[in-house]
Amino acid sequence: MPELPDLAVLRDALDVALAGRQLRVVRVLAPLTARATPAELEGLVGQHLLAVHRRGKFLRFQLERDEVVVNLMLSGRFALTTSEAPTPKGAAIVIDFSERRATPAGAPWTAGADWIPPPTSTPRLTLLDGRQMAKLYVLTESAPRVVPGLEPGALGPDADDPALDIDLWRARIRRHPGQLKPLLRNQHFVAGIGNAYSDEILHAARLLPFRQRSSLAPEEVDELYRATRRTLDEAIEILRRRVPPTFERQVRDFFAVHGRAGQACPRCGSRISEVGPGDERTAFCRGCQR
Repeated sequence: MPELPDLAVLRDALDVALAGRQLRVVRVLAPLTARATPAELEGLVGQHLLAVHRRGKFLRFQLERDEVVVNLMLSGRFALTTSEAPTPKGAAIVIDFSERRATPAGAPWTAGADWIPPPTSTPRLTLLDGRQMAKLYVLTESAPRVVPGLEPGALGPDADDPALDIDLWRARIRRHPGQLKPLLRNQHFVAGIGNAYSDEILHAARLLPFRQRSSLAPEEVDELYRATRRTLDEAIEILRRRVPPTFERQVRDFFAVHGRAGQACPRCGSRISEVGPGDERTAFCRGCQR
């Protein structure tokens, strides 16, 4: 499942690649993916994309009139190609864009990147999801849909929000009981963290995922904050270097514990444990997490 670091890189990349371009074609190949009427989807054609934003695990495409919100869920991915490219297997929604006059200034790390489509090109954005779990919502003034998970008050601050300082973290964490891993995944506490990065954060903080929040000493609360910021920041830097231009590829081979059951912990050498069902498995080290 794409989480905050994946989506932070994707937001920057799609914004610099597509903002300022007009939507020429919108094709829905997997009807379960689109939360919109045929007329609303057709109404997207001809509008210019103004900007791409991220909130929690959602990407928000701001158009001249309407807004498109995408939740990639467990299996959704975006691929950026040219409009002449063959439609890949698993394509759920295909959007073709026009040329534009110039490439706008984007996030500093994208400056001069050779994967940015030139102004004269006609790029294609494809939502890939063979399992049809991802959802694309079209929001219009006449049909202001409620996006599950984006209702007012549903999301806490993004986990990388500069406004989420350690004082606010301390205040917010006091309101949330329960085990640490579900706490980090609780989007009402902080937004953007999922199953994989919660394992990595807790390993970085040397805390077991099953610890109760109420058992944490003040210094452990603070270390959990620092580990959250450090883990996410480091992951974003790695993904900026390694993901473009294959945005559909999820890079996680740099993880310390998640997905590494039975391997040696990179910090203490103990064997990494893993528990839980299927896609919701929890990885941790019994040797150095307490």
